[in-house]
Amino acid sequence: MAEERRSSTPRAGGTALPRRAALAALAAVALAACGRRAPAAQGGARVVSLSPSTTEAVCAIGAGALLVGRSRHCDHPPDVLRLPSVGGYADPSIEAIIALSPTLVVGARGPAGPALEEALRGHGIATTFPETESLAQIEDMLAELGRRLDAAPGAEQAIGRIRARRQAVEQAVKEMPRVRIALLFDTSPIFAAGPGSFADELIRLAGGENAIARGGAYPSISVEHLLALDPDVLLDGTTGEGGAVGASRLAMLRDAPGWRSLRAVREGRVRPLRTDVVLRPGPRIGDGLAAVARALHGDALALSDAAAVPAPLGGGAGAVPPSPTGAP
Repeated sequence: MAEERRSSTPRAGGTALPRRAALAALAAVALAACGRRAPAAQGGARVVSLSPSTTEAVCAIGAGALLVGRSRHCDHPPDVLRLPSVGGYADPSIEAIIALSPTLVVGARGPAGPALEEALRGHGIATTFPETESLAQIEDMLAELGRRLDAAPGAEQAIGRIRARRQAVEQAVKEMPRVRIALLFDTSPIFAAGPGSFADELIRLAGGENAIARGGAYPSISVEHLLALDPDVLLDGTTGEGGAVGASRLAMLRDAPGWRSLRAVREGRVRPLRTDVVLRPGPRIGDGLAAVARALHGDALALSDAAAVPAPLGGGAGAVPPSPTGAP
């Protein structure tokens, strides 16, 4: 999944820097850039997005033409790959950001935290790093970007799509039996969706009961704890970038000691998820909710795709401009 937590859930191998290390790295870069200010932007708003969810959001509201930079994890809509990368979610390059002369830097809240915002504001660059741990907060993020980027009508349409999809899912699952599940983001160590995360809200809205009832939004648990919880279904969110099915770490552990004793594994109720849609708190979260509902209830769920018509992310007013020569 993307390095963005939430799009950044914790991952094995530590692609996200520990908070202290991230703050130290940002402080060092800020000192190196001391005395330099961002050159004045030309031709109106210029936006750098540091997380996949905010990049999608800017495009979904019809403001993609304002994007001038992205994180290396931003991959949707595909046109954004033409934009220059300014680093990762936890380790953005302040100098690379400044070089793009942005008027606004947006991103999900993450390990860099206030240090990044302070460094950017010190160079006269406005920032917004909204919380997106619920559907309501995701809608607020879209509305805020609409206000800042003079794209309020597009934001209203994006919010409307989320609400229409939510209504359709809630209607479809209201008579379905509740399914007790655990949604796993990684396996070594095990990280799961816990209370207070947007994924926990998706589980509930999709007609599920989260087996992980304590430990914070993204707790780390043991296989023994998972065995004790005995969920009916395991939702597999361990697939790699872009939802690559072959990258699932959970699938490779189905015959491993402990894992093979899980009832959901023995009975074939391990359901894969498209991580780029389900686990990214952005404008496609309504379709992510539908994907969770289908994973929980299977063919028994009568859910129309009528409300899932995607936004015109790649064209029209939201189109991403051509990248400069040599930009990644």
